[in-house]
Amino acid sequence: MSTRYSMAFVFSLLFATTVFAQQPAKKKAQRPFQWVNALPAEVSKALHHETFHSSANGVDVGYCILLPPSYNKPGSEQRRYPVIYWLHGGRPGSETKNISMSSIYEDAMKDGTLPELIVVFPNGGKLSHYDHEGFLGETAFRELVDHVDSEYRTVADRSGRAIEGFSQGGRGTARYLFKYPELFCSAAPLGGGQQHEKRISENSGKESEALTIQPATNNTWDLAEAYAKRSSGPEVKIFVAVGEEDDNAQGNREWSQHLNDLGIDHTFVVVPGVPHSSKKMYAKIGRDILNFHAKNFRANGSLQQDSN
Repeated sequence: MSTRYSMAFVFSLLFATTVFAQQPAKKKAQRPFQWVNALPAEVSKALHHETFHSSANGVDVGYCILLPPSYNKPGSEQRRYPVIYWLHGGRPGSETKNISMSSIYEDAMKDGTLPELIVVFPNGGKLSHYDHEGFLGETAFRELVDHVDSEYRTVADRSGRAIEGFSQGGRGTARYLFKYPELFCSAAPLGGGQQHEKRISENSGKESEALTIQPATNNTWDLAEAYAKRSSGPEVKIFVAVGEEDDNAQGNREWSQHLNDLGIDHTFVVVPGVPHSSKKMYAKIGRDILNFHAKNFRANGSLQQDSN
């Protein structure tokens, strides 16, 4: 091969390599939305997958539920347990998203860090935790609460209910706690993109060019104002946290200040060194979050049978 053709070959190879290296990585194909999703093969035997019929959606809807160690033991037949509803992140919804968090709760109950309770992982619907274009995730959640209280030995009122979630689930948790304070005594919106909620508030419901939320007031800024203006009603204890390295950190700082300006009492924590990760957040402050819920359950009398 001549020097001229050798150099041409080398340059062609370098060009092809550079172009290939600059190609963006292909995104993992997103599974189509389903109201019912199977559990992965390897999960704790304490975590169960169940369904209930959503009248609003006209379909069966899946959920995962973690039962405490004593739930099926002889002698516990009359015992009732408080419930934490854990809202997944991401879009679209699935009850199997974030179920890896169940091992944290299971271990905490076994070692006594957390009193025995039930943890429920809902399916948030196609647009996670919203009623949107015929997929009624928020309404299905309300139906799920009634279903769980009818099928399991729960403390079936707000004294025995908490709500928590991360990312999209953090946004959903914040909306639900302000809309339905009669349902919960304790709430922990974690890592939520509150700046996106603010955009909805300021732009007639537009979260982006492709998505408009209706009604436009269904966001964590306007709902907080409506909650603060009530003349009466129960107060939910609120624990807000975001990682210092999370892209949502500044949005949460501004939202926390918004809550302060409205006179809404809450705990706000920015977790040093933590990115957008529920597991890494829990590795740093998980005990504080668990203790927050347990303290609120005890204060409301829903852990009267707990000895921890």
